[in-house]
Amino acid sequence: MSKQNAARSRAERAAAELSALERQNRIRQITTVGSILAGLVLVVVVGYFLQSNRDLATKPTDPPAGATDTYALAVGDPDAPDTVVVYEDFLCPFCAELEGATRERLAELAAEGEVYVEYRPFQLLGIDYSMEAASAFGVVLDVSGPEVAKEFHDLLFENQPSEGGPYPDTDDLVAWAVEAGADEEQVRGPIEETAFRQWVINASDAASKAGINTTPTVLVNGEPLNNRQGIEEQAADLFAQIG
Repeated sequence: MSKQNAARSRAERAAAELSALERQNRIRQITTVGSILAGLVLVVVVGYFLQSNRDLATKPTDPPAGATDTYALAVGDPDAPDTVVVYEDFLCPFCAELEGATRERLAELAAEGEVYVEYRPFQLLGIDYSMEAASAFGVVLDVSGPEVAKEFHDLLFENQPSEGGPYPDTDDLVAWAVEAGADEEQVRGPIEETAFRQWVINASDAASKAGINTTPTVLVNGEPLNNRQGIEEQAADLFAQIG
């Protein structure tokens, strides 16, 4: 082999070795980048699930303490001769009217042992405030008990906004809860987190399955009042049936 051919051969081998080395380096770089990206994805996924678990930990899946298994706040003796069930949405203006027309007399009859009342708030209207108010009601019922929850229930209707807004914010809900007798430190966090959202969803599903598609809907001893009447007529019909 001539010196020129030998030199050419050595140059070709060197070029081939260099090309192979460059390919190996590229493969290592791609592998390294892929490992880094996979690691980042793993960190993001793990972080997501950890945050999800923390969120779940702060949002109870059980109903509020003090609620009935029918998603209600109960007032009076369950063995009373008459039972009244009120399905309501805290944003429903007709619910507020009925509440104003029946609150005092129902409270008197319940205190006398003549009637057992279940208030069953749920979300009928697809507006955030409807959910937020019902969840806040669940928070107060859970933390402060039925008596304070009933006061809060009444304040929600007394301060009811227009269906078109503007709507109260969480500070308003907390302020009314405190006015009703709740401890701000206990209720602020859960109210801000809409902690009983799932309870409200379950209550709404139960109402739908029961055929409730309008509010207010009032049952007297299991039978619905004629909700095509005006509110004053409904209230008069209610008290005519329970004394």
